[in-house]
Amino acid sequence: MQKERRYKLRQLTLLFTSLVTIAIFSSYSNSTKETFSLTVEVNGLRNAKGDVIFALYNREDAFPDEHFEKYLEKLIGKIANGSSFVVFKNLPEGKYAVSILHDEDGDGKIKKGIILPKEGIGFSNYQSIGLANIPSFKKASFIVNKDKCIIVKIIYL
Repeated sequence: MQKERRYKLRQLTLLFTSLVTIAIFSSYSNSTKETFSLTVEVNGLRNAKGDVIFALYNREDAFPDEHFEKYLEKLIGKIANGSSFVVFKNLPEGKYAVSILHDEDGDGKIKKGIILPKEGIGFSNYQSIGLANIPSFKKASFIVNKDKCIIVKIIYL
């Protein structure tokens, strides 16, 4: 009976030790996943009023996001010499898209006329927008698998 208890105790100890070892190594491998930075730049801003909102997306169902509610991360860039930039850090490898707003009045929203924006907007991989070229995640997206720098064109309508 005593031997049987010792045998079961050894088995439980071995099982516990194995589980702890697995937990330590799996958390170590998860914490060492490589991450990257994404620098996003915009040039040709028409004035130095306000800031530039840079929104980063990683889901097709979140882009475009007119009200800036579904972004993965949002950064505000200051304007200097008609340009602005931000750096998104610690991004895992994946597919992303960027939208920008030259928020001239500083309210955090796209100021519109009847339909069209009065402030500058832009989307990664877009040189122009219109009825035949409506922004989509599929077209705006790009792969981040290393540190990367992109330039987004500002569009004033």
